[in-house]
Amino acid sequence: MTTLLDDGHLDGRLFDGAWVQAADSYDVIEPATGAVLGRAGSADAETVVRTAAAARAAQAGWAAAAPDVRASVFPKAAALARAHWESIVSWIMRESGSVRAKAEFELSITVKAIELAGAMPHQAQGLVLPSEAGRLSLARRRPLGVVGVIAPFNFPLYLAMRAVAPALAVGNAVVLKPDPRTAVCGGYVIARLFELAGLPAGVLAVLPGGGAAGAALCEDRNVAMIQFTGSTAAGRKVGEAASRHLKKVSLELGGKNALIVLEDADLDLAVRNAAWGAWLHQGQICMTAGRILVHRAIFDAFAAQLADKARALPAGDPMSGAVAVGPLINQAQLDHARDILDRSVAAGARVAAGGTVDGLCLAPTVLEGVTPGMAAFDEEIFGPVAVLVPFDTDDQAIAMANDTEYGLSAAVISNNVGRAMALGEQLRAGLVHINDQTVNDEVVNPFGGVGASGNGSSIGGPANWEEFTHWQWLTVKAAAPAYPF
Repeated sequence: MTTLLDDGHLDGRLFDGAWVQAADSYDVIEPATGAVLGRAGSADAETVVRTAAAARAAQAGWAAAAPDVRASVFPKAAALARAHWESIVSWIMRESGSVRAKAEFELSITVKAIELAGAMPHQAQGLVLPSEAGRLSLARRRPLGVVGVIAPFNFPLYLAMRAVAPALAVGNAVVLKPDPRTAVCGGYVIARLFELAGLPAGVLAVLPGGGAAGAALCEDRNVAMIQFTGSTAAGRKVGEAASRHLKKVSLELGGKNALIVLEDADLDLAVRNAAWGAWLHQGQICMTAGRILVHRAIFDAFAAQLADKARALPAGDPMSGAVAVGPLINQAQLDHARDILDRSVAAGARVAAGGTVDGLCLAPTVLEGVTPGMAAFDEEIFGPVAVLVPFDTDDQAIAMANDTEYGLSAAVISNNVGRAMALGEQLRAGLVHINDQTVNDEVVNPFGGVGASGNGSSIGGPANWEEFTHWQWLTVKAAAPAYPF
């Protein structure tokens, strides 16, 4: 079996349809140990401009290819991902700090995204519109051209692939800029899967790089759209730059998501949901349960059980196989989480469990005594911190849940489904889950937020047609009409 990635791919290369040596490169670092895993190429603005022009040239032939031709690439890519399962999982674990369960789940939904994209070339791609007699009026979906994808470090493989695969499937070319911290599992893996699956050269490029590369992608005239997943602060800059050049923009940004636990909830199940929602992948997920709002009648018992669970969850090197929580991605992210903790404690909050640091690992943490206005209530932590806040009435829970600029995910846990749904109807969020926690994505669903969590666009499932194509109105008559002028 062909090796997915070898030393020749990890010696400072970029992928533009071929593996080319970059003018600049950097070490790929394992956050758990500090080990160097290889070298990734770093694209500059000139490289982005040159590659985008080549992608636009290649896109025309790809869009004109028969649906059978385009569709045939995706099952091959999915099969390759399965065949190289262990290698890909290992890269996700080592490069992004994921524990095995998270890495395997990420790969499984990535394969699903590839397979669903593969069905798109054979789906209906337009509508027949009502019109006058003798005129055929059609609205049809057309590819945009070149789509620039800027992907994050937290679910690096999936959050890149969920845009790359459908964008390719409907006839676009793609220039992917993975986060430099996860250039291999979030970029080079994707390049190799599609390269080996037979995607024509030039239709996909993978260019890790810093801010200059991202800015060039947003500004380049050959790029029709930017799909960005990342922080709200960076997303504002991307949205401003791309919109200035009249590009289509899809922004999937941060969140300060509320998990509401009503007093009639099963306490054990509620605690397990809260733990998963707060600490999965070290809390480095846009859908993380950033505020856990618990009815005062069960608050003390809930907090005690969650603190016990925090103390029982080991943190450390995911490759050891003995941990539930891995390292944060780098020192800057750890410092950010610690800063929010410190400011909140100074304002009156209390660390009930965790809060200790070993290397880049922050132990699962429970923070009590949090009130609106504190940093831990208002700001996205992106660390394994469960922020507990009591409430007395449903109206108070709704008001606190909506007391944020974000609007990504929300959840309600209760034995009274009707009551929980009535509460959920009043939550401002793109995703709402009744009797579940906030971290959910099944690939087939439209995924997106409002407010500071995004620009109201969605990605995934039926939303992919909206994202990666534009409408073209086409009319046909047997002969041109004789207008009176």
